[in-house]
Amino acid sequence: MVNLVWVFMTIIGVVFAMMNGTMEEVNKAVFEGAKSAVTICIGLVSVLIFWLGLMRIAEEAGLLKKLVAVFMPLVKKLFPDVPKDHPAMGFILSNMMANLFGLGNAATPLGIKAMERLKELNGGKDSASRSMVTFLALNTSAITLIPTTVISIRMTYNSANPTEIVGVTFIAQVLSMIGAIWIDRYFYKKRMKKGGGKK
Repeated sequence: MVNLVWVFMTIIGVVFAMMNGTMEEVNKAVFEGAKSAVTICIGLVSVLIFWLGLMRIAEEAGLLKKLVAVFMPLVKKLFPDVPKDHPAMGFILSNMMANLFGLGNAATPLGIKAMERLKELNGGKDSASRSMVTFLALNTSAITLIPTTVISIRMTYNSANPTEIVGVTFIAQVLSMIGAIWIDRYFYKKRMKKGGGKK
């Protein structure tokens, strides 16, 4: 569906440019946009490789396992329906760690795997379970210590201080996560009261 929307918007843009005689500007924008996309991708790849390497070192040193152990009690409270030893818990924690270190691209496949396992726990139903909703809320508002993607984009466009956003971004993400958890719990309790305590 999204692909059709983009095709529809492109066709409208081209037709409008032809009617107004601005095809030259459109062609120029297309080539400049392609050039900028390649530049941004190269910048993203370099930063992503760096942080993936650091995460690999942290994994080999046992740091990730220690972080998982630290966050396990909190995650258990957030996902009481998921058994501690279930594979879904491992994918949820791995996704959270990847997001924490700013590895959004690495977190995505882990998030998909977590959702697949949570769906299995939900009996394969197409409707989202309590844990699936909670995980989506947390994943959307994930806290990142180092926003590598934004920093790399700022570096690409020659920002005077690419890392100055780290503190403000962290505070915003903490508030975002608190809000996501509060809203998730609020609507869950509201649904429980409405449904007479049934999950």
